Amino acid sequence: MIPDTDTKIGIGISLSIFISISGEIHIPMMCTLCGACRSIDSLYVPVYLRNKTKQTIIYIPSHRIQVHWFPRHISELDLIANRTLDAGTDLEADHPGFHDVEYRQRRAHLAELALNHRVHHDIPKTEYTQEEVETWGLVWDTMENLWEKYACKEYKKSMNLMKKHCNYHRNAIPQLSSISSFLQLQTNFRLRPVAGLISSRDFLNGLAFRTFFCTQYIRHPSKPLYTPEPDICHELLGHVPMFADRDFCDFSQEIGLASLGASDEDVLKLARCYWHSVEFGLCRGEDGKNKAYGAGLLSSFGELEYACKERDGGDDDDDADEKFAEVGEDGVSNRPVIKPWEPAAAAMQNFPITTYQPVYFLAESLQDAKLKMRKYCEDLPRAFFASYNAQTDTVHFDRPVRRTVGVPGSDESK
Repeated sequence: MIPDTDTKIGIGISLSIFISISGEIHIPMMCTLCGACRSIDSLYVPVYLRNKTKQTIIYIPSHRIQVHWFPRHISELDLIANRTLDAGTDLEADHPGFHDVEYRQRRAHLAELALNHRVHHDIPKTEYTQEEVETWGLVWDTMENLWEKYACKEYKKSMNLMKKHCNYHRNAIPQLSSISSFLQLQTNFRLRPVAGLISSRDFLNGLAFRTFFCTQYIRHPSKPLYTPEPDICHELLGHVPMFADRDFCDFSQEIGLASLGASDEDVLKLARCYWHSVEFGLCRGEDGKNKAYGAGLLSSFGELEYACKERDGGDDDDDADEKFAEVGEDGVSNRPVIKPWEPAAAAMQNFPITTYQPVYFLAESLQDAKLKMRKYCEDLPRAFFASYNAQTDTVHFDRPVRRTVGVPGSDESK
């Protein structure tokens, strides 16, 4: 039974309902969605029915909830990866490389490579210049002793794996292709080059597919220990080693799955949770001291020590808020506030981008961080719940939805 309308429908969706036809109870056949289906937004869906003697297909109106567009298959990440907030070359006037023509041309070249990349293509090799490698080496030398002192045990273990399998050392910038291949074998995570910053919604959507959008350009050599935006040092030294740890990958994906089709308000909450954990999160070490697992700390020599350094009286004593009010001549607090990791609190905590964080959230462990984040995501008022099928790189969901808001290529998405 097909409605009188032309529709292009590939396969059925799973419906947890019973349908009565001519007095008989027919049980809908369960069908797993594969990447071949591109008809999620059709007005009608096919339902496969069966009884003891025959199978019937009927088409029913979808009656789908309208939500923000989100990728359903990993290939659809290509539709959002190039929706950059800047082109990777649109530098602010106060950027160290703003007046450097050669540096800007280099950024444009790397941006073009990223813009032409597709998910299932091999990531092309990047030939880094001697000057870029020297900048990388200087950052490496500055951070190495600090990682040993302040990084969490998972980071140090993963960094050893990166040294062994991904050519991590001070004298060469590792290649995204080899790193991504290793991570896929280790934790089923992968890297996807991007030309520049993308929106929180698009970035978090990528995490749902265990994919990290990664820049390839490097900071300007005139200020090797400073960058006003995420660069290859921040990505490969801060973020990437942690993606060799399965608990951390699962934690990141929890945030990503919750962002699919979410409201703007909830995306903002999830972005704050991401900032206060994946970017600037702390966890308690085996020695009882605060250790960093956030990439913004693990790639910043000054803030890593600022966040983790022991202070008289401990970090969570009753006078923390008063001590936090004491600031130095540079306007930076002499002491940050350390709060227990609670996603609901982190979701409401605003943060600065250009200064050290005034507040950090401390988890008891990465496992603790993951479980609390999962519980928070489950309690969010969501239009649907999504799960990821690693075999097909497809997202499954528990009810019909229509992706109508912010469709890639529409004026709404810009």
